[in-house]
Amino acid sequence: MYAIIDIETTGGNTQSDKITEIALYLHDGQKVVGEMVSLVDPERRIPYYITEMTGITDEMVKGAPKFYELARQIVELTEGAIFVAHNVGFDYNFIRSEFKSLGFDYNRDKLCTVKLSRKLLPGHRSYSLGKLCRELGIELNNRHRAAGDAQATVKLFEKLLAVNGPTFTPPPDIPDPNELGLHPNITKELLKNLPTGTGVYYFYDENSNLIYIGKSKNIRARVMNHLANNTNKKAVNMLNSIAHIGFEETGSELVALLKESDEIKRFKPYFNRAQLRSSSGWGLYPEFGMDGYLRLQPARSTRTGVPLLTFGTKAEATSYSRYLLEKYELCQKFLGLYEATGPCFHYHIHKCKGACAGEETVEEYNQRVKNVIDLLEFEHHNMLVIDAGRNPDERAVVGIENGLYLGWGYADLQMLNNDPDQLKECIHPFPHNRDVQQIIRGYLRKKKVEKVIAF
Repeated sequence: MYAIIDIETTGGNTQSDKITEIALYLHDGQKVVGEMVSLVDPERRIPYYITEMTGITDEMVKGAPKFYELARQIVELTEGAIFVAHNVGFDYNFIRSEFKSLGFDYNRDKLCTVKLSRKLLPGHRSYSLGKLCRELGIELNNRHRAAGDAQATVKLFEKLLAVNGPTFTPPPDIPDPNELGLHPNITKELLKNLPTGTGVYYFYDENSNLIYIGKSKNIRARVMNHLANNTNKKAVNMLNSIAHIGFEETGSELVALLKESDEIKRFKPYFNRAQLRSSSGWGLYPEFGMDGYLRLQPARSTRTGVPLLTFGTKAEATSYSRYLLEKYELCQKFLGLYEATGPCFHYHIHKCKGACAGEETVEEYNQRVKNVIDLLEFEHHNMLVIDAGRNPDERAVVGIENGLYLGWGYADLQMLNNDPDQLKECIHPFPHNRDVQQIIRGYLRKKKVEKVIAF
């Protein structure tokens, strides 16, 4: 039996976004034998751009069932069935996340019609649902609505069945460790017991020496990637050294990043020593020019000095410099955004106060830049970041006080009454350093957390 599913959501983040519509068609390998289609109240506002794409409005979902009201029906319909979707990871992970928030561990074997189509129907220019259906002559009505997309996926799946045969066997989530040539201590039961949640994992050699620390939003999937990786000498050397695997779930990806950073510094595992973070290829560096003006220059992280912020690419660093330009009316030239001689373009349109023309004094301009630098240290000098916990009844708390990182801990849900003194009591102290500052700043810039409490 196959459960062919499509969902619509308020966005792409399983931790902060919610399902707005679900369509499920139960297929016995020959025909549809059951179905469920429903709007879902996400209990939050639907962003305008999502409404533009799907046509689903706040008014439409008002009064619709909440996910927990549909949960039992979803469990019963998919019991013993293989979960099928186009780009299955998106739909499956969202539904798993919704169940996790209810304290239920939802697990099903799964098949992806994108991967199956690439294998069984090669040669297409695109394997997106819309383009693939158009090329195969499959009617797709109500694009970006759950029922329309799911019905098209049913027809696509039936074409794949016709090519493949009457049944599909999903690939095993847990391969045989013996076939991978792993250490005898690495058993299938050990791998099966690895969690699929967010946290930190640890590799040890047969002498119980810690040799690698990593973090992931899906511990089991990331560990399995390591165990199947034989693409380079370092990966093979580490693979041959792993004799035991440990883990600690954090719930919060931010806490996982902070924990990973702290423990790599403390334990210095052998295979982490040469680890280069691709997330910090560029930085924003403060420097004084010959004229005495303080500049904030985007540059590669290989240069000397400590960056205020780090970025994955030059484009990201430049984009952030433009943000500073617009928000704080700094000078284009002194942000590395204008290379011509003479005053910058913004000076001519009266958006620069004239440091590049000598009209704003060194003291005045530099004080403004220093004010910006103070803000770049953290958005608030005193704040508590509230993020996902390890279960529905708790939340992670990360503390900043007087611009310095305090550490992190967990609070029961009933403690979240916005009382900073009470919440700070649950925080375990960790050392402040530039790395944790970059991690927190970068995370808050790119990801959504439940809330930030300034105090």
